[in-house]
Amino acid sequence: MTPSKSTFWLTLGMFLLVLIPVIIWGLVSTKSAVKPGQYDNLAKCLTQSGAKMFGAYWCTHCQNQKRSFGDSFQYIKYVECALAVGNEPAQECKDAGIKVYPTWIFGNGERVEGEMSVEQLMQKSSCQI
Repeated sequence: MTPSKSTFWLTLGMFLLVLIPVIIWGLVSTKSAVKPGQYDNLAKCLTQSGAKMFGAYWCTHCQNQKRSFGDSFQYIKYVECALAVGNEPAQECKDAGIKVYPTWIFGNGERVEGEMSVEQLMQKSSCQI
């Protein structure tokens, strides 16, 4: 094989080694994406039932929780505990005794600390999709 042919095959092989995993990741990640409006009814019901999510903008678990609702998160009653100034949490978070993010407080006063799946939220609230 000439040097130019071997360079071609080496370049093609390297390209495929990078491209194939990227394609597979793209296919897998789009299947798990939340469809726009998919959880609107659930999010509205949670808010109407008195449920609130307390979180912080820097909290990765809070970001995951928000992503689990997609666009429907706009209907969730969300309280941002991390103030832009200082290390003190927002007063509403202090009053509620929030120590862990995210924390869900439901209309009946029950509290759950940490991320919750959509299914768990439906069970705790009796809300449906």
